[in-house]
Amino acid sequence: MTIDQTATARTTADPEPQTPESAGGCHGGAEKMRAAAEKAGKSAVLDQYAKDYPQGPHDKPQSMCPAFGSLRVGLRMRRTASVLCGSACCVYGLTFTSHFYGARRSVGYVPFNSETLVTGKLYEDIRDAVHKLADPDLYDAVVVTNLCVPTASGIPLQMLPKEINGVRIIGIDVPGFGVPTHAEAKDVLAGAMLKYARTEAEQGPVQAPRGGIRDKPTITLLGEVFPADPVTIGQMLAPMGLAAGPVVPTREWRELYGALDCAAVAALHPFYTSACREFTAAGRAIIGSAPVGYDGTAAWLDAIGERCGIARTKVEAAKNEALPAIAAALATTPIKGRITLSGYEGSELLVARLLIESGAEVRYVGTACPSTPWSASDRDWLQAHGVQVNFRASLEQDLAAVAEFRPDLAIGTTPVVQKAKEETIPALYFTNLISARPLMGVAGAGVLGQLINGAIANKPRFDRMKAFFEDVGEGDNAGIWEDVPPDQQAFRKKNSARRIKADAQKSAKTDKVEGAIGC
Repeated sequence: MTIDQTATARTTADPEPQTPESAGGCHGGAEKMRAAAEKAGKSAVLDQYAKDYPQGPHDKPQSMCPAFGSLRVGLRMRRTASVLCGSACCVYGLTFTSHFYGARRSVGYVPFNSETLVTGKLYEDIRDAVHKLADPDLYDAVVVTNLCVPTASGIPLQMLPKEINGVRIIGIDVPGFGVPTHAEAKDVLAGAMLKYARTEAEQGPVQAPRGGIRDKPTITLLGEVFPADPVTIGQMLAPMGLAAGPVVPTREWRELYGALDCAAVAALHPFYTSACREFTAAGRAIIGSAPVGYDGTAAWLDAIGERCGIARTKVEAAKNEALPAIAAALATTPIKGRITLSGYEGSELLVARLLIESGAEVRYVGTACPSTPWSASDRDWLQAHGVQVNFRASLEQDLAAVAEFRPDLAIGTTPVVQKAKEETIPALYFTNLISARPLMGVAGAGVLGQLINGAIANKPRFDRMKAFFEDVGEGDNAGIWEDVPPDQQAFRKKNSARRIKADAQKSAKTDKVEGAIGC
C-alpha cells in the first residue's frame, strides 16, 4: 500500500511530537499530559473541551475512563467500526468494560511505542488501518479515538482522509485530562458525527432513515434513554400532531439525517453541549428537561408546544391525556423515606424529580456532569423543593452528603454504595438499578416505587449483619486474629516518605527530558 508522504512530512514550524516519557508517561498526571498535548499542537481541541465541559471549582470527578462513553456509542451503531489508539492497558480495560456491558462488535487497536510516536509512524499505522477497514459493503463509518498518550503526543487524526471508498472517517481525541466524564465523551462523538452529517445534508440529498420519513414533524430526543421511553414520548406528542424522532446518539449513520431534520430537539440529558451546537447551527430549537413525573411532564409539553407553534387547545389535549394517568401511577406506589442520590450518567436530576413526586424526601443530588442551560429548569425545581444540588460533584461530596443527611436509602456510584452499606444504610447502584429503567411519562411514574421501598425495607437486615460481624474489625484489622494486629503506622510513614522522594526524582528527570526536547 502506498502512503502519501506529504501527509506526514514535518517542517521546523510543525509542533514537535511528544513521547510518553516527555508527557510523564500514562500516569504522569493531567497537568503534564495537557502541557505536552498543547506543545504538540492540540491546544484548539483542549480549549474547546474546556469550554464545552467546564471542570468547576474542584478537581474533576472520579469516574471510569471517559473514552468508554464514546467507544460505547460507536459499538452500538450498525455498520460502524471502532478503532482505539492508546496504551495497551487502557485499551484492554476499555474493551473489557465494553463487552461486559454487552458490546457484540470487535474493537480495533493500533499499538505504538516511543519510536513510532516520535517519527510519525504511528499516524501512518492508523492511516493504514482505516484504509484496510474502509469497506463500503461493511461500514458506513470508521471511528478512530486517540486516548491519553497519543493525544498528548499530538497524533493528528484531523489529517486522516474524511472519506475512503465512500466510508466516512471520524477522528476524535478523548483524553482523560480533557474530557471529564464518560457521559461527556458520548457528546464528543455524537457532536462529531452530527457535524459530519450536517455538512453532507447541506451539500445535497442524503439517505433516508431505515424506517422511512415520518409524516409528522418530529422531536429529536437527545440522550441515551430506556428503549420504552421514546415510545411513551411519542404517545404524549401525538395529540399535538408531533412524533418522536431519532434518539441521539443514534444506532445507525442514516438516523443522523433524520435527527437533524426535526421540528425541535428535546435535550433529555442536558450535557450534550457539542451536539446542541450542531443542532443550533442547523437552526433547531432545543428544549431542556424531560417529561418525568406530573410537574415535569406538564412543563415539558408546554415548552414543546410553545417552541413548535402548536395550538393551545392541542397542548391542553395532550396534557389532559397524559397527566391523570401519571398522577394515578405516582399514587399507586408512594415512596416513604429520606434519600440521597448521586451518579455520573447525567439523568440524576430527572430521577430526583421523579422520586420527590413519588413522595420521597430527597435531600441531596450530586451529578458528575456540569451545569448547562438545559439543566436549569430541573435544578430550579429541585432547589425549590429543598434539595441540595451539586454539579461536578466529587466522591468526597457525595460521601459527605450521606454522612450529613443519614438517609434511609443512598443511591449512588459503587464507592458511595459501599460506604453506605458499611454504615448499615441500604444503598442502590445508580447506573444498573436506577438509570436502566423507563423514566418518562406514565411508564416511569410507577417504576421506582417497588424497588425503592423494597431497598429501604432492608434496613433491619443490615443491622443484623452489622451486629453479627461487629467484632471482626475493619481495614488492617479485618478478619479473625489470634493476637491483636500490630499498628503499622510507622511502616506506612516510612514507605510514604520513600515514595514521595521517588516521585520527586522522577519528576526532575521528566523535566530534564522535556528541556532536552525543547532544545
